Amino acid sequence: MASAVVELEGHLIDSLILPRVWGAIEDAGAHFHVLEMRVGQSELEESYVRMEVIADDDRQLADLMGELSRLGAAPFTERDARTEPAPRDGILPDDFYSTMSLPTFVRVRGQWVEVARIEMDVAIVVDAERGTARACPMHEARQGDAVVVGFDGVRVEPLERPRQRESFGFMQSAVSSERAKSLAITEVAQAMRDARAHGGKTLFVLGPAIVHTAARQHIASLIRRGYVQTLFGGNAIVTHDAEAALFGTSLGIDLKTGQPVEHGHRNHLRAVNTVRAAGSLEEAHQRGLLGDGIIAAALENGVELVLAGSIRDDGPMPGVITDSVAAQGRMREACQGVEVCVIAASMLHGIATTNMLPAAVKCVVVDINPAVVTKLADRGATLAMGLVTDVELFLRELDAELDGQN
Repeated sequence: MASAVVELEGHLIDSLILPRVWGAIEDAGAHFHVLEMRVGQSELEESYVRMEVIADDDRQLADLMGELSRLGAAPFTERDARTEPAPRDGILPDDFYSTMSLPTFVRVRGQWVEVARIEMDVAIVVDAERGTARACPMHEARQGDAVVVGFDGVRVEPLERPRQRESFGFMQSAVSSERAKSLAITEVAQAMRDARAHGGKTLFVLGPAIVHTAARQHIASLIRRGYVQTLFGGNAIVTHDAEAALFGTSLGIDLKTGQPVEHGHRNHLRAVNTVRAAGSLEEAHQRGLLGDGIIAAALENGVELVLAGSIRDDGPMPGVITDSVAAQGRMREACQGVEVCVIAASMLHGIATTNMLPAAVKCVVVDINPAVVTKLADRGATLAMGLVTDVELFLRELDAELDGQN
């Protein structure tokens, strides 16, 4: 038999954290014995539980401890987090601690320190002299970095049920095409207003369907009224935005009539060629080649623009980052300070983004395909709202909801 003592603290009962911990122990075929339990007597008073977890062997216990850590249970210890040096650049110790996107703390020199820049599936590097800890992607580890190993001295804080009704409070329900769209859009709009009011960032992650569905003017409108601070996308969004500006088409389809135009299939290539000839997006905008669309609005209003390329990109457009590791780094930097994230018709860039965001970011995923929405909502964005709807309708109503709220 193998055992360990763990503790939990917070709103354990009404947020269903404690039942989930007990369920995980039983599902693993292990047992628990409660050593101490204090239940909060009001909605503001936290509860505390200390229990012994008993497994059949050390391996079963280690696997279970990993699952309990994800639920907010921390080993009962007064020891600091254990660290081992990274053996080489880009290589982690074998038993490295793998993070989630939830708020995470490590014990350093007797003090609990919050891990900076937290995101899922990275390591934790400690600077004991400074008393700091930071999330560290594998490829950024440097030989000799003090990497946290095991679970001792690590504590995760699960997100709890709000004490009172607030925006995004209803988003814990499953993805459904029957969700009340008007209510959802109203709450997204309010979250964006709140973020803008105190200098928080709103991030939009856009796929090319934004242009295909003639929704580009709604994004441009939101940008010009100060509701968007950061944009993520790929080569396609800027290509079709330029195609719409130059030729009035998207993938050769006239955006006003919905009819294909003669030889329109090459319009996106002509757009790429025209902007590449200008040398940069900025110069293309100065020459009036980008019209009044998404990229033009972003350049005019100082929006942080990160365009991450892929293997099959035509051109690519100037400004598209073709080195995926470099693009990942730029996206990580741009994610800092984001409070609201809207992922619109962009599965691959959406997955990448949700992996980099802290769990507390208010995140909404919009797509006409329910499988896409479900996949993104399941990728670790704890507060993800999934809306199965046409992206143009969503953006049109969101733009209208925010109209006149400057």
